[in-house]
Amino acid sequence: MNKFLVVGLGNIGDEYTHTRHNIGFDILDYFVSKHKVSFSSDRLASVATVSIKGRKIICIKPTTFMNLSGRAVKYWLDKEKIEISNLLVLVDELAVPINKIKMKPAGSDGGHNGLKSIQESLATIQYPRLRFGIGNDFPKGMQVEYVLGRWHKEQEEIVLKKIERSAQAIEDFVFLGIDKTMESVNKFEL
Repeated sequence: MNKFLVVGLGNIGDEYTHTRHNIGFDILDYFVSKHKVSFSSDRLASVATVSIKGRKIICIKPTTFMNLSGRAVKYWLDKEKIEISNLLVLVDELAVPINKIKMKPAGSDGGHNGLKSIQESLATIQYPRLRFGIGNDFPKGMQVEYVLGRWHKEQEEIVLKKIERSAQAIEDFVFLGIDKTMESVNKFEL
């Protein structure tokens, strides 16, 4: 059976629920519920396994807090013996506009502490990531408040559609591979 690890980045705790920074958790919650499974607590993460057409997709929401996400990613890759090419990280991205999603096969952490932790734990920047655009519409010096803030009312419909598209991108990644998935995801715009 082909195995994949999909990691939604976020922070545990009610104060972070449905914030821009927790979009990775929200995407996985949608994906897992769509496939009628649920998360359970396990080592360093909440974990759910989705099986589709001979593919096993292990979904994790690290419970380590964002800055230590790499510990959970490394543990689950090793435990499940999954290759880095079958890892997909779901992350919020300031550099991508609110109406877009981007997928990349590799890249720097771009100042994102969750990606920085993963890069340090895996000792590579060569891992796929889905970058969920949160835009950068905030006053100078207010980046932290913006990232840890909740969506504006007028953004909620776009966010929901992008979550649905992101969930589809997970399946496309698993069945079509990163190149074909990038082709369609990177053209997506609301």
